[in-house]
Amino acid sequence: MPLPDTMFCAQQIHIPPELPDILKQFTKAAIRTQPADVLQWSAGYFSALSRGDPLPVKDRIEIPMATQKTDTGLTQGLLKVLHKQCSHKEYVELADLERKWKNLCLPVEKFRALLQLDPCEDKIEEIKFLALGCSMLGGSLNTAMKHLCEILTADPEGGPARIPFETFSYVYRYLSGLDWDISASDTESYLSSLKNSIDSRKDGMIGLSDFLRSKKENVENLEKKTQKT
Repeated sequence: MPLPDTMFCAQQIHIPPELPDILKQFTKAAIRTQPADVLQWSAGYFSALSRGDPLPVKDRIEIPMATQKTDTGLTQGLLKVLHKQCSHKEYVELADLERKWKNLCLPVEKFRALLQLDPCEDKIEEIKFLALGCSMLGGSLNTAMKHLCEILTADPEGGPARIPFETFSYVYRYLSGLDWDISASDTESYLSSLKNSIDSRKDGMIGLSDFLRSKKENVENLEKKTQKT
């Protein structure tokens, strides 16, 4: 015999006062992030919320760009989310990274392919993982560095995207060291010329215009030398 429907009065139903705001913020986060798998992402969202960890939420909605070397599903916005979730640690466990990667609905085989660029055992330096992600986004070292500056900068969107030159040079050396076509001497010569060009500001920062202009000038000088010969 089925049980009769139980009737409750309003006084018996307790709604936590914080619930409406939690659901409101969750809805806004889902709209901004546009997860491919809402259930997978929601599990990661509320898990992070319960632990007080940074949430897997984009700063804004992204328009998909068809400029990646391969269709990894990774975007600058998602990479920035991963960085925000992990940047409080110098080294990050690969298992933790993989879980966060999955919670952003990114294919795990692309995560493993990214790590093959510089294989490691159980953990990786967080800034190096970010650098590898930028490399996967960018079709060139220059483009990867542009992504890095835009992710790390404290400048507003559309601004100069400045970051400490020390950070820039560390990542540039790391990524150029993975490219057999770039010699160590060329790397140091390039970084030295960049440092000389920004030293007059005395703030130790480098922005997009600094290294994009420098790279363009280097190419133009090389073309002039080639034409003379």
